[in-house]
Amino acid sequence: IENEAKNGLKNTRGTIAMARTGAPHSATSQFFINVKDNAGLDYPSRDGWGYCVFGKVVEGMDVVDRIKQVETQTNPSNPREKSQPVNPPIIRKAKRLTKESSDSTS
Repeated sequence: IENEAKNGLKNTRGTIAMARTGAPHSATSQFFINVKDNAGLDYPSRDGWGYCVFGKVVEGMDVVDRIKQVETQTNPSNPREKSQPVNPPIIRKAKRLTKESSDSTS
């Protein structure tokens, strides 16, 4: 996917952004929720590209915070990272909201 991090959106707590490898246009289907402000991921970043924000948690950040607390182990695909949940949580429901419906939840 073409990196669109230049869209003006910032990696602040509660925003949802595309995960990618070190290559700027390598995002596919993985995303992450920022659990804190991550200005270092904004465009322009050290590599010049940043991580593209495309959404925001509008309800349930308390659930995200609980998921953040699960026990983790070393990630087999990146031994420098202890990010793999020992017992992965299951997200049973997520909704894509229209602009109008998200305005009413704010």
